[in-house]
Amino acid sequence: MKPPFKIPESVLVVIHTEALEVLLIERADRPGFWQSVTGSKDAESEPLREVAIREVREETGIVVGANEVPAHALQDWNLSNIYEIYPVWRHRYAPGVTKNTEHVFGLMVPRNIAITLNPREHMRHVWLPCREAADHCFSPSNAEAILQLPQRSQMPPVD
Repeated sequence: MKPPFKIPESVLVVIHTEALEVLLIERADRPGFWQSVTGSKDAESEPLREVAIREVREETGIVVGANEVPAHALQDWNLSNIYEIYPVWRHRYAPGVTKNTEHVFGLMVPRNIAITLNPREHMRHVWLPCREAADHCFSPSNAEAILQLPQRSQMPPVD
């Protein structure tokens, strides 16, 4: 049975430490493509914060709301990007869908947190300083989000 089409609304979660080191993960289906945690809604009604929490857990093993990473560590940046879906991935969406709306979150975690990658999705992870992490990303919107981290990390929580 063919899986349903992806919903063209997603989250991007910039995972970082207090020292502004950024976690990047390398895609298993595209070696050399480094990114932050990303993922689409499973249902139109799924709240974006829940998508972010689910994707962080699925892709890194980090549990938002656990003692190590309290719920308030996940911040909605109230920033959305609309971008053209890369042709290589358009088959996952309904015919004619070419754009995705991405909502950006930040998540501060301890530097020594255990990272458990889903091997079907990602091969390796690395912690990098902001500028280097941005330069490493294949996605321009991901790189831009990382470059905003120094300013965003100074903002008070909005939860």
